[in-house]
Amino acid sequence: MGTHLILVSLFSLCSLSVSQECNQELLENVDFPGTDITFLYSPNVEHCQQLCTQHPSCLFFTFVRPDWTRDNRHFYCYLKSTSSGQPNVQTPLLGVTSGFSLKTCNLDTNHCLSEVYQNVDFLGADYRTLFTADYEECQRACTQDPGCQFFTFVNGVFTSEKIRYKCHLKFSWTVPRIPIIERKAGVVSGFSHEAETTQHLDTVCQGELFSRTDIKANDTETLLAASPEHCQTLCSAHPLCTYFSYTSNDFRCHLKNNPNEMVTSANEGVTSGMPARFCQLNNSWVEDAYEGIDFRGSDIRYELMDNPDMCQKKCTEDPKCQFYTYANESFFDSNYWRRCYFKRVITMPAPPKVTKLTNVVSGFTLKNCFHRV
Repeated sequence: MGTHLILVSLFSLCSLSVSQECNQELLENVDFPGTDITFLYSPNVEHCQQLCTQHPSCLFFTFVRPDWTRDNRHFYCYLKSTSSGQPNVQTPLLGVTSGFSLKTCNLDTNHCLSEVYQNVDFLGADYRTLFTADYEECQRACTQDPGCQFFTFVNGVFTSEKIRYKCHLKFSWTVPRIPIIERKAGVVSGFSHEAETTQHLDTVCQGELFSRTDIKANDTETLLAASPEHCQTLCSAHPLCTYFSYTSNDFRCHLKNNPNEMVTSANEGVTSGMPARFCQLNNSWVEDAYEGIDFRGSDIRYELMDNPDMCQKKCTEDPKCQFYTYANESFFDSNYWRRCYFKRVITMPAPPKVTKLTNVVSGFTLKNCFHRV
């Protein structure tokens, strides 16, 4: 039993091994009850469907619409899965819409989210505010700001006069974040060479790293990273990160914010640095193979490969794959030898909370809407 649990925690068998046809149908007032993986927030059912599509194990979903009346669970997006790949049951229910993941559909992965939402607040994730004449200008500001993924604009008749015409720019991660990184013998992990890192800029720069150096306090968020260079990319993607410290023994990437001072101290095993702004980092770290490191979980599927180089190549060729783990023939269980696990996480703009609020307008960056930018 102990060995079985280790294997399950190391490599979760991917539900996408279940054969599914492309099904884009949306079922209004139909619930897929139970079998929830998690819930997130979405402003509409199409956004919910895209979240399900990007989630590694979501196969179908139920979205609670704003006209739902039983309780206050508006804009809830329930991500779901079963071993069969199909809902166990479908029941009629007013105020919800259900549908299926589009993983098996060959669709554009760069989503243009051009719709705006009247009287809807994308609550939280603010990093900058300014005043604009209307929501269109607020959306333009979001589109031109590299860190902005969505916004909320307070219009001119909002109850509180002090914040009328205020434009809230908001951030969510577009760089893949690895949920679990562990040392484990017999595996090799790495990234797709096409993995999203930061926006692509013409000016190239070499990031500055300070080995055996810690920057004290001012932590705003702690993530996991495979290397100091990976951590620097995460810091560069976040508009509030002024510097970072990376601890190699536990793979922790401490993003920090203090624009006024930077206090350093000597510390073995810690690498610190600053983000790159308005230039293209050397992202050679995505080409590295990390021996004895497991990027656990987030599996889409696995295939048998002869070596980790082939695994990385196939991951790079698959637009859905962001990172991978390969089990070689030194892994303790021969049943897992030569398995290449393709992995991904959600990287589309995703507000941390969506609520009803009168006299505000919310929407997304138009960076992926090339004809409108």
